[in-house]
Amino acid sequence: MAALDLFGRRWTLRIIWELRDAPLGFRALQQRCDDMSSSVLRQRLLELIDARLVHQTPENQYALTGLGRDAHEALRPLSRWSDRWAESLDDDTP
Repeated sequence: MAALDLFGRRWTLRIIWELRDAPLGFRALQQRCDDMSSSVLRQRLLELIDARLVHQTPENQYALTGLGRDAHEALRPLSRWSDRWAESLDDDTP
């Protein structure tokens, strides 16, 4: 239940998604997340750090941990489903 609570918080999945390829600094991550407020981003990052899904590098960037990469992999089926869903919404047939 704790994982569902964490993933259900606004922006959490987006942050994991944006960090999937490489570490990002705070401002770059904020921009990729549609310029969400810095206070919300800071709070979500602290929650993800506490959950050991994200860590802060010595260069002050944020990166997925091994557990964070596992979480991203676990979400890939949802991403594939959402692609199919988006295509079906564009299609006129039910």
